[in-house]
Amino acid sequence: MFNTRLGQWLNLLVCSLILLRADAIPVGITYVQNAVTKGAVCLDGSPPAYHFSPGFGSGINNWLVQIEGGGWCNNVTICLARKNTRLGSSKAMVKELSFSGILSNKQKFNPDFYNWNRIKVRYCDGSSFTGDVEAVNPATNLHFRGARVFLAIIEDLKAKGMKNAQNAILSGCSAGGLTSILNCDRFRSLMPSTTKVKCLSDAGYFINTQDVSGAKHIETFYSEVVATHGSAKNLPSSCTSRLSPGLVGALIRCFFPQYVVSQIQTPIFFVNAAYDSWQIKNILAPGVADPHGTWHYCKLDIKKCSSVQLDSMQDFRLQFLSAISAASSSLSKGLFVDSCYAHCQTEMQETWLRNDSPKLGGTTIAKAVGDWYYDRSPFQKIDCPYPCNPSCHNRIFDPQDYLE
Repeated sequence: MFNTRLGQWLNLLVCSLILLRADAIPVGITYVQNAVTKGAVCLDGSPPAYHFSPGFGSGINNWLVQIEGGGWCNNVTICLARKNTRLGSSKAMVKELSFSGILSNKQKFNPDFYNWNRIKVRYCDGSSFTGDVEAVNPATNLHFRGARVFLAIIEDLKAKGMKNAQNAILSGCSAGGLTSILNCDRFRSLMPSTTKVKCLSDAGYFINTQDVSGAKHIETFYSEVVATHGSAKNLPSSCTSRLSPGLVGALIRCFFPQYVVSQIQTPIFFVNAAYDSWQIKNILAPGVADPHGTWHYCKLDIKKCSSVQLDSMQDFRLQFLSAISAASSSLSKGLFVDSCYAHCQTEMQETWLRNDSPKLGGTTIAKAVGDWYYDRSPFQKIDCPYPCNPSCHNRIFDPQDYLE
């Protein structure tokens, strides 16, 4: 009897694991070896890389380029710390990634983009692909070449068929979402004039605001990123050209989406949580602004926030909505701003498209983005304040895995 029950339990476990993985497919890595001769390399000098799942059927000439996230390094010390990790070296990257959500090849899970050519670009430069410093200090051997990497990868994909694209999307999550904003018009300029090009930013709308101590920690941090990587010359010219010559410090504004979005000419869609968990942890209440750790448990789980902390988060939401209002100026721009405590919602099946996925006005993220891309209907919706939306998948962080 025991063996029979054990066998039934093991069969149930195996079936459950199969179901959990049914929406994900393993995709191997591709190294862009010829990029090295162009100086288009990761922080450690290794070649950039991506994972490529070919399109099929009616999607054979459609391309989705998804940029991986992973924060930024703002000085030599921090960049050295990530130089030999997957965020600084293709040598440390896994050979396979699982594709799900917007990268899924199953029509049920990704009805509008399942048969497109789907690419996940690995993130190894630490500047949202904006940096370009020619000199390499032999003492550190750090290469700040993100802008070159972006160009080299796009050229490599074009050589593999993207030059014939009928439809194309530049997308990304977190720092990759910021990449898709800052490089949206550049991506459009690199594609054939006949290609229908749009961009998608998932959790990439980082705002310039004060933290709980009253300081603008994020502005200082981004200033250091731009200075370290030599990013200024690669920020959107539609933004930098509006600033007075010589105002180098002011150029940092063009690293923030709120100062860039109104000038973006290419249609772009923004998926973002109004209580973005990364921004709450690192912009509103970073460790430097919370020396006694009073925000620690609140940042792990929004249900553990005090009434005072929730008030601060509600105020942050209002600032976020003000900052993203620039994106509602044209129906060519899409908005899906939910009231969840989340960060990145397009790559996970549970938040992209599932029976219990987050919804706004009864619409899932997948349907909103698909309708917008194919011009079936525009989509600009902003959720009511937390905790009004029962469809949210609010993040709960493990204290053992928690990093500031």
